[in-house]
Amino acid sequence: MKLFSPLTLRELPFRNRIFVSPMCQYSSIDGVAADWHLVHLGGRAVGGAALVIAEATAVSPEGRISPGDLGMWNGAQAAGFRRITDFIAHNGAVPGIQLAHAGRKASTAEPWNGGGPLAANDRGWTPLAPSSISFAPGYPAPKEMTRADIDTVIRQFTDAAQRSLDAGFQVVELHMAHGYLLHQFLSPLSNKRTDEYGGALENRVRLPLMVAGDIRKIWPAKWPVFVRISFTDWVDGGWDGTQSVFLAQALKKIGIDLIDCSSGGLVHNAAIKAGPGFQVPFAETIRQEARIATGAVGFITEPLQAEEIISSGKADAVLLARQMLRDPYWPLHAAKALGVDVAWPKQYARAK
Repeated sequence: MKLFSPLTLRELPFRNRIFVSPMCQYSSIDGVAADWHLVHLGGRAVGGAALVIAEATAVSPEGRISPGDLGMWNGAQAAGFRRITDFIAHNGAVPGIQLAHAGRKASTAEPWNGGGPLAANDRGWTPLAPSSISFAPGYPAPKEMTRADIDTVIRQFTDAAQRSLDAGFQVVELHMAHGYLLHQFLSPLSNKRTDEYGGALENRVRLPLMVAGDIRKIWPAKWPVFVRISFTDWVDGGWDGTQSVFLAQALKKIGIDLIDCSSGGLVHNAAIKAGPGFQVPFAETIRQEARIATGAVGFITEPLQAEEIISSGKADAVLLARQMLRDPYWPLHAAKALGVDVAWPKQYARAK
């Protein structure tokens, strides 16, 4: 079964093709990982996944989605991750982190507190964006970034990548999807700039490529760098598949190793035709046309479904999110369903 065949990217081996997607938990204090994150992330390593990616981790305070987001803008935050990365690696999985900046989607409440924008006098702050266009009705207009702001964000990403190495992570993924800052620069719907960072496609990809290139230089050559993209905005005139292939080809040239293919998130009212495996064709297209490894994500829930994605060459790995929330031991259960004998943690062997 291909799903449980090993995968090596650069010099880093993965025990199978099942990766845990970044999933925001909104449960940190001052950006520092807590016991919740140890149990949440560590449990998925115990459950047999090959790669466990920590949630979208902000590179700056203003880059958080909510006040409860994890951060990587100071040493205390890096130190707080160390026991988590050690635990993940000790249990046979690779520790990964997704670095992100929320841009105009920043300064919102936790989902269980409504998820809406926060006022300045209620834990909120002024978001940044390529252009002063709000995400949705009721959201504040963000501050249009100056050249100095852009330079600062590039430095914040690279500084966060260095701290991520200090924290023990072996894979870094850059968040260029779901309507967050780097995606906002990519899409003509959110980027109305008239300087070298807006307008033509080559200009709109400039900042994301600069961030990716600088982080690729920092990250050890023996370890891979991933990028998550939204293949389409699901809106006419927005970011689309042709532009995604262009971006993936450019990312490959600067040394990015895998494209994690998601979609949507840029606008609040996009009509998304979601269903089992609905984003898998995006991973297949990028893999074929850009000749780069890809990860498929979205409504992947069944072992045979995941096996077919890998065995048919549609993607090199599957990334599971909600299904991993439902069942942290999904890889062990999938192996059983597919007739593959995989090792269980010795503490759990009596239940195998």
